[in-house]
Amino acid sequence: MKYLRFVLYGFIWLLAVSANGQQVRPQKPIVDIPIAGNTWQGEDGIYHTYVWFGKPGILAVWLKGGIKGDVRLTIDDESKVLAISEVSDSSHYIGQWTVQDSGYLQLSLTCSRSINPKTLISYGLGGSAVNDDIHYVKNNEGNFFYWGRRGPSTHLNYHVPEDRDIAYYYNEVTVPKGNDVVGSYFMADGFTGGYFGMQVNSATERRILFSVWSPFQTDNPKEIPADQQIKLLKLGEGVHGGEFGDEGAGGQSYLRYNWKAGNTYRFLLKGEPVGNNYTNYTAWFFAPELGNWQLIASFSRPKTQSWLKGFHSFLENFSPEQGIYERKVLFGNQWVVDRSGAWIPIREAKFSADNTARVGYRMDYGGGEEHDQFFLRGFGFFNNYTPIGTQFERQGKERHPVIDFEQLPLK
Repeated sequence: MKYLRFVLYGFIWLLAVSANGQQVRPQKPIVDIPIAGNTWQGEDGIYHTYVWFGKPGILAVWLKGGIKGDVRLTIDDESKVLAISEVSDSSHYIGQWTVQDSGYLQLSLTCSRSINPKTLISYGLGGSAVNDDIHYVKNNEGNFFYWGRRGPSTHLNYHVPEDRDIAYYYNEVTVPKGNDVVGSYFMADGFTGGYFGMQVNSATERRILFSVWSPFQTDNPKEIPADQQIKLLKLGEGVHGGEFGDEGAGGQSYLRYNWKAGNTYRFLLKGEPVGNNYTNYTAWFFAPELGNWQLIASFSRPKTQSWLKGFHSFLENFSPEQGIYERKVLFGNQWVVDRSGAWIPIREAKFSADNTARVGYRMDYGGGEEHDQFFLRGFGFFNNYTPIGTQFERQGKERHPVIDFEQLPLK
C-alpha cells in the first residue's frame, strides 16, 4: 500500500505539469517532516533541518507552524521568501527546488521576527524527488526525537576464536584531530558485560570510562538486589567509582584525563572467572604522554562465570545537541590473549549500527578499514553510508605489544 501511495502521488505530480512543461503548484505534500526530531538551531539563529533523498527530482516545500513575518528557506544555496501575515497552524506553501542527487539536503529557515521553536511543527514535502526512499525521524514513538537527534551509534564486532578461553583484550584508539567533539564516546574494549573507552564530556573535561553492567535488568541502580550488584574491588589513583543507570545499570569508574586528539591510546582489559558464580573484570589505560599503564578499576560481576566474550568497539554521541557534527575514530593493533598466555591477533570485524540506523531514520553512519586500522564514522549528515553487516579485514603483520602482566598496577 505504501508503494502504491507513492506511485499515485507521482502520477498526480506528472498531471500537475502543464502542456508547455512548466510546473504548477502541487495540491498537497506527500510526507511531513517533524521539526522537533530533525532540526538544530545554529549559533546564527538559523534552523537547519536534514532529510535524506533517494533520488533527484523536483521538491515542493510547505511549512506548518504558528509563525508570522517574512520566512526565508534556503536549500542548496537557493532561497525563497514567503510573507506570512497571520499566525496560524495551517500549512504555507513556500516553493519548489531541484534536488540534484541522492543524499542529504539541508533546509535552512530564518524569519524576520523571532521564532518560538515550539510553534514550528513540520515541513511538508512533495514532488518527484519524494518517493519511498526518503529518510528522516518520522515520529517520537520510542522517544525517537531524542535518539534521532543523538544520531546513530556504530559498532565493530570483532571475530575472535570461540574455542579459546580469552583472559585479556588489547586495543589502540586514535581520534583524528578535529574529531574530538563534545558528547563523543570512543569505546575501545567492549565485551559481554561492559565497556571501556574515552569520552569528551564538555569543553573542559574528558574521561577514561570503564563500566560493568549488573545482570539484573533495570535502568535504576537503586533497584538492583544486593546479590546482583557489581562489587568494586580496586580503584586506580585519581579514579572516581560509583554507579550508572538509564541504559542498563551497574558499576562505573572514570578517570578525568585530558587526552588529546591525534595521539594513540592503549586499552587493556582482563576478564577472569573466580568461582562462586563471579567473574572479575579489570581495566588499564596507557597514555603516551605518561608512558606507563594506569589502573582504572577492577569490578566483580555476580551470576557470571565466563572468560572474556563479545569483543567489540563503538562510536557514540550522547548529546542530542551534538548530533549535527561528524566524527571519526580509528581502532588498530587489536589482540586477545588466552588463558595460557598465547597472543591472538584480531583482523576481522563486522559493521553494525543501532536502531536509529536500522529503522532508517538517519543514514549518516559508516565504517571500514584504512592504513591497517578499522574505523568508525558517524553523525554530520554525510551521504556515503556503510551497509549494516559489511565485513572488514585488516592486513597488517604487526607484532603484539610487550606487556608484563605480572607488573601491571593493581592499586
